Amino acid sequence: MKDIYFVSRAKKIKLLLMDVDGVLTDGKMYSIPGLRGGDIEIKGFSSLDGIGLRLLRNFGITTGLITGRRSHSTMARARNLCMRYVYQGFLSKVKPLEDIAAHAGVKLDEIAYIGDDLTDIPVMRKVGLACAPANSVNEVLKTAHFRTKRNGGDGAVREVCDLILKSRGHWPAVMKLVDEAAWEPMPKEEIIVVEDTRHH
Repeated sequence: MKDIYFVSRAKKIKLLLMDVDGVLTDGKMYSIPGLRGGDIEIKGFSSLDGIGLRLLRNFGITTGLITGRRSHSTMARARNLCMRYVYQGFLSKVKPLEDIAAHAGVKLDEIAYIGDDLTDIPVMRKVGLACAPANSVNEVLKTAHFRTKRNGGDGAVREVCDLILKSRGHWPAVMKLVDEAAWEPMPKEEIIVVEDTRHH
């Protein structure tokens, strides 16, 4: 936590939003035939990211997704981690960002966003902390305030979660949970799901 630049931005964060493919996953998508016709899309998610996102929620930091694809796997993962916002099917992500900020009652500089591809850049330019997995496209890496050491789907989101928790002074409380093995239950609240079908 020596870099004051990252810490000063991360300590303001009240809401973490992210893309899915290439961020929460390694970007690969697997399709298997469905029993009633059509394909079922399967994604792989990192358990490292899961713990980090759960900790954010335990410490009052809201989480959500803005993704260009629609997937049942994404929805299931969001519900499992008690995410507040799930916007699927949005290639243009600025309007979802603005809608979420207004609904959550937070300023744009209080939002962190993790993206890996060109469609994420307009959002990354507007938020207080723009983050990119190590294997993001070059233009995204140039836009990001913070580049993770890990690749998407391999703990990159966890690095951002830890950065925010440490910057906001929550790490001693996190370690107390670890030492006492007293993991708090996830806070329950209504999940807000919005889908844009125009691009599908």
